[in-house]
Amino acid sequence: MVNKDQVAGVAKQVKGSVKEAAGKATGNRRTQAEGTADKIAGKVQKAYGDVKDKVKKAL
Repeated sequence: MVNKDQVAGVAKQVKGSVKEAAGKATGNRRTQAEGTADKIAGKVQKAYGDVKDKVKKAL
């Protein structure tokens, strides 16, 4: 079962990837860095959702 943190995390990772690619394409380092940060934040949020899901299944 997928929870909202997992979905939001994956969405944030995708958004970050797009933003990072746009920054690379335009040569905008700030946009590229923001995209990288969004990807990392998305990975953390998804991992949190994964842990939440495992705990819920264990109970």
